[in-house]
Amino acid sequence: MKCRILHKTMYRYSEPASLSQNELMLQPRTTGTQRLLQSRLDIVPAPQYLQPHTDCFGNVAHVFMVQHPHDELAVTATSTVATAPPATPAPAATADWETVARRLAACRQPPDLDAYQFVFASPLIAVPPAARAYAQRSFPPGTSLLQGALSLVGRIFSDFQYDKAATTVDTSVDQVLASRKGVCQDFAHLAISCLRSLGLAARYVSGYLQTSPPPGRPRLIGADASHAWVSLFVPDHGWVDLDPTNNLVPGDTHITLAWGRDYADVSPVKGVVMGGGKHTLSVMVDVEECS
Repeated sequence: MKCRILHKTMYRYSEPASLSQNELMLQPRTTGTQRLLQSRLDIVPAPQYLQPHTDCFGNVAHVFMVQHPHDELAVTATSTVATAPPATPAPAATADWETVARRLAACRQPPDLDAYQFVFASPLIAVPPAARAYAQRSFPPGTSLLQGALSLVGRIFSDFQYDKAATTVDTSVDQVLASRKGVCQDFAHLAISCLRSLGLAARYVSGYLQTSPPPGRPRLIGADASHAWVSLFVPDHGWVDLDPTNNLVPGDTHITLAWGRDYADVSPVKGVVMGGGKHTLSVMVDVEECS
């Protein structure tokens, strides 16, 4: 499938800002099932510099600075990608989760060592006892890794309500567990916390969903905005994506932007501004299939 992504971020300031410096994570990755065909950034007013770099997770980020007074800042990212459905192992054929946790802790093979960095708590994802207690219902002893993970994301989908007003970017896993409400970021953070509590490797994936689904398919929660899901490391196979917001294994309508330990590593736009007074923020995302 070939898709065009338009992601526009607009800041409006109540008084002129004298300087704005930001890091953008808006260029989709090239992966085994996704190929970046084109990517363009338009920034108004024009920045004094715009510099790309690759972070420690392999994501492409752009840093820019506007150094003259401005009362608006508009960032528009336009990309085209080609996607294909991933190959997913049969859930029952994956090793039991205890064996996987022991193998990761041993770190005897390079892929396991790379994955092991995603076993630990991170700045936005604590691993509280409540997360382990919630996870254990899906992972009784001897449960195969992927069967347990599918059970976990299915329970999150059933037990938690999608509510845009319930949380902020700083909402903790404990708070989400208590309120049983949140958005895709919260459900991804919760699922990752549960998996890490068992010694499993799980990373946070940011991206997009196709805005208009193919004929006959339901519209997914999270379209028309940035989306987030989970990727679980399955030894001898690789990473398997799981979407707890929609209770599915992502296919070719999920577009990967970046991945990291949690949202803080892959925030689409982050930075500092000097002056500006109060500001308003608006974000528009559109993903459509193209030829």
